[in-house]
Amino acid sequence: MAHLFIKQIPIGPMMNYAYLVGADKGDAVVAIDTAWNAEQILSEAKQSGKKIEAILLTHTHFDHCNAVKDLAKKISVPVYVHEAEAENLPESLDVRTTKPETTVHLAGLDIHCMHTPGHTPGSQCFLIDEMIFTGDTLFVDGCGRVDLPGSNPKEMIVSLARLARLPDGIKVFPGHDYGTSPTATIGEQKKTNPYLSSPSEGILI
Repeated sequence: MAHLFIKQIPIGPMMNYAYLVGADKGDAVVAIDTAWNAEQILSEAKQSGKKIEAILLTHTHFDHCNAVKDLAKKISVPVYVHEAEAENLPESLDVRTTKPETTVHLAGLDIHCMHTPGHTPGSQCFLIDEMIFTGDTLFVDGCGRVDLPGSNPKEMIVSLARLARLPDGIKVFPGHDYGTSPTATIGEQKKTNPYLSSPSEGILI
């Protein structure tokens, strides 16, 4: 496993996580799910001696992207989002769309964008080496809601089944602090998370 810099940032009133991720020896990072407080995210990067090169969004619900415009204005960086949700972002942003299974090369990283619809049509997870940033697709011991506009329970079941097939050692970094720990591995979640051990469990279809 490559040496990576990862900063998990608890942020906002809805127990969100934002992330800064980059190659350990470089000074560039990507910022994932920049919400609530652009100044806090910038401060976290500065304190770590890092510079944000791009913003990546797992999806466009407000609690994951409501600081994007402010942050992008301050540092003038592109914003990567799945093509199904690009229209939800302000036209003033430098939006770069991803497609299913796109790999982008940023901050010294190969970032594989896994399209995992269900919570929203354009939900995606970012697989970076042996880590995956899952937004609201997968939480520690839970999964995202499927009763919201644009949600699709059947697609969520398929997406969770895909995540369950990842190697057990992959470490999960969720979009919210809703579980018993800030992170967990896929292998651990297959033992304790009913939505990963049996993706249709509790999801109405």
